[in-house]
Amino acid sequence: MNRLGGKTALITGAARGIGAAFAEAYVREGASVAIGDIDIARARETAERIGDAAFAVEMDVTRQDSIDAAVAAVIARTGALDILINNAALFTAAPIVEIAREDYERVFNINVAGTLFTMQAAAKQMIAQGKGGKIINMASQAGRRGEPLVAVYCATKAAVISLTQSAGLNLIPHGINVNAISPGVVDGEHWDGVDAFFAKYEGKAPGQKKKEVGESVPYGRMGTAEDLTGMAVFLASAEADYIVAQTYNVDGGQWMS
Repeated sequence: MNRLGGKTALITGAARGIGAAFAEAYVREGASVAIGDIDIARARETAERIGDAAFAVEMDVTRQDSIDAAVAAVIARTGALDILINNAALFTAAPIVEIAREDYERVFNINVAGTLFTMQAAAKQMIAQGKGGKIINMASQAGRRGEPLVAVYCATKAAVISLTQSAGLNLIPHGINVNAISPGVVDGEHWDGVDAFFAKYEGKAPGQKKKEVGESVPYGRMGTAEDLTGMAVFLASAEADYIVAQTYNVDGGQWMS
């Protein structure tokens, strides 16, 4: 049985990586999926690869007009918006004394404001539809604790966890469940950039940090995007109707809460 049959989902930052894996999983479960991404060419390639149930939507989560246009495009294409995954995010790292205000503002604008105002736009549409919905925010184990070189990114993901709690309480009277997923270290092309930050600030050889963090995971390896899809499908399904304002760790045992 398809757990998401007849549903329409919008996934931000879905042209590649975790977002693309979510899109594939949702299509397998019967949903129509909008691949929201600022890189519209790659979003179209991803949608074409997934099949007819996926379509690309150009979306810059730092611009309200772009967020609103993306939601409108989903409605024009499918007639409804039932599920949102706020997946678009940016990583950064630096010692406290080297954090640049411009970098701080850029990362908060995407990771926090982008999550909040995309969630707001989706919630308005879901309320107007009158049949509830599911919103899933992507947090991180970095939001559970501080890290010496990752203050800004950690703070953004802590904010996502807090926003999930507040929005969950505020929107559940409308039948909209807001929850979050907190991954650990997830392998993928984005890790080249993460590894480069640590090579710079910790003096490590390229690839060394990635090897170390993989070995530190109790499960025995880094996660993959596919490791997260089960939780993403579950939280979007009717099975999670009584779950509100929670953040679930899917991290191979890295954090216990």
